[in-house]
Amino acid sequence: MRFLRFVVIITVVLGGLFVAADRFAVGYAEDRLADRIQARQGLAGSAEVDIHGFPFLTQALSHDLERVDLKLKGVDAVADGRKTRLTQLDATFRGVKLNGDYSGGTAQRAEGSALITYPDLTEASQSGAKLTYGGAPDKVKVTASVNVLGQTFTRSVVSTITLVDAKEGQGGGAGKGGGGKFVRVRADAVPGEGIPGIESAVRKKTDFDRRLDDGLPVGLQLTGLTSDESGIHLKLSGTDLALAGS
Repeated sequence: MRFLRFVVIITVVLGGLFVAADRFAVGYAEDRLADRIQARQGLAGSAEVDIHGFPFLTQALSHDLERVDLKLKGVDAVADGRKTRLTQLDATFRGVKLNGDYSGGTAQRAEGSALITYPDLTEASQSGAKLTYGGAPDKVKVTASVNVLGQTFTRSVVSTITLVDAKEGQGGGAGKGGGGKFVRVRADAVPGEGIPGIESAVRKKTDFDRRLDDGLPVGLQLTGLTSDESGIHLKLSGTDLALAGS
């Protein structure tokens, strides 16, 4: 009986030590991977990594991770020489195969989301227009001042924000040979339409395209978007993605 009790105690102690060692190892791996991702992307903000699955050590020995969650804050997506700030980007990578020295890996697939706030979208427009929520999904309100025939007019329009396919070779290229996606803002209607010069002057301020997909980190691609009071929410996905160091 005493021997059995001794065996149980030893088993519990060893089990506890293994769990502690496993948690220490996964915490260390998460920190190192976050540092590598931040350095690889040149992030101005922060990166957080959460490696799922227990035990971690057996996953690490096999070089296969079931799931890795990534949270980035303050991402500057640069495309066509233009910068667009993403307040936050969250992504889940599945089927991660680590490389030989554990400096990175490749994920079979990933899904995620990103947020562009209206102040950051305003700055991205580069036209002096102010963008706010348009009161409905996929709508934004754009306010701009224009000068027509020596007079300054301030107009607000409700615009539709959509994700559109770029023409082959248009605006650089996501991947090889062009293609990719654009975030497009277009006014539904312009006050004063029909008055010579008004509509074109307003649309020069309110309408714009912004390419993001070839500037997004970790190889994610745009697949959809919507808007609400907090900003523009992007849907992201990808396959065969390099996860740092690869």
